[in-house]
Amino acid sequence: MPNFTFKQKIAAAIALCSPLLTSGAMANQPQIFGLHEQVSLHELALELPAKLDTGAETASLSAKNIQVFKRDGGEWVRFQLGIKDAEQAQIVEKPLARMSYIKRRADDRKPGDKQLYTARPVIEMGICVGDELKNIEVNLTDRSAFEYPLLIGSTALKEFNAAVSPGLRYSAGQPSCAQAS
Repeated sequence: MPNFTFKQKIAAAIALCSPLLTSGAMANQPQIFGLHEQVSLHELALELPAKLDTGAETASLSAKNIQVFKRDGGEWVRFQLGIKDAEQAQIVEKPLARMSYIKRRADDRKPGDKQLYTARPVIEMGICVGDELKNIEVNLTDRSAFEYPLLIGSTALKEFNAAVSPGLRYSAGQPSCAQAS
């Protein structure tokens, strides 16, 4: 049996353990997504483009005809998806998770307008990016003036353990999720 020096034993131990250390460290590394990604609104079986925005806190989905109503003692929201494809402009009903108060931009107010915040209903929705499906909170607002009907903000990006590289586009590929985690 060969005699190994102390340095050789340490080198062998490091060589044997380094794959374990690397894989453990890699498990906590965020997945890198592009500035824009194709996502799936899982329960609606609908794919659409989304903008990933670390400067926004919450996710926002384009919706029209938004109505809060009572059902079975709870508050619900009924809305129509605010997307270009008229076939997909289906009416959706979901339980209301909460109301969100979003600060309005200065250029979004008229002179003398004292309303600094806008109230938006928030729902929970399964969103699939790549092969990751997460139930995230999404506020509803008319985003028809924007190119992307869904904006995914920093709170949801944390749920996905994601980082955004502005130089990338559609890096996650087509959404391919089975069930929410």
